[in-house]
Amino acid sequence: MNVILIGPPGAGKGTQAQKLVASRGMVQLSTGDMLRAAKTSGTELGNRVAEVMDKGELVTDEIVIGLIEEQLEQGSAGGFIFDGFPRTLAQADALGDLLARHGTGLHAVIELVVDDAALVDRIVKRAEDAQAAGQPVRRDDTPEVFEDRLRAYYKQTAPLLGYYYAKEQLSQVDGMASVDAVERQIAAILDA
Repeated sequence: MNVILIGPPGAGKGTQAQKLVASRGMVQLSTGDMLRAAKTSGTELGNRVAEVMDKGELVTDEIVIGLIEEQLEQGSAGGFIFDGFPRTLAQADALGDLLARHGTGLHAVIELVVDDAALVDRIVKRAEDAQAAGQPVRRDDTPEVFEDRLRAYYKQTAPLLGYYYAKEQLSQVDGMASVDAVERQIAAILDA
């Protein structure tokens, strides 16, 4: 089973992905984690990633697709959760083509529907909790930076909602519900 979790930053995609990993044996393909791992891998593709990242440039779609393809070739009995990819319509097309070449496809695209104002409050609270615990506060856990990230999401990624809706692959869950309630909603979609 291959699943995309989609929603703005702070919606809980990473939390729910980890729950799917634990409960269903799926593999989470986080593009950020994959890029960091590739950079230190010493492989040909990893060396290309390191070169681009060391220059402070954005990694191309071609490289990201290559990293995802490497993971698909390794396989996963439980399937894959795409986290942070696709972010654009071009990437969605490329992912569809890649999955088709591997004889599979997407089984679900799940949008975590959230309230933007509540997300900002959630991020501020996360920063306050980290600070109170003596932990470093994430650079992007400020209202200003977070609002920039929200705008980028709506500009670049939100068009995917219509794309997958037209393909009859999009389902929605209440991302403002408790973590456990969101987990149950996602399970119901995947088990349907």
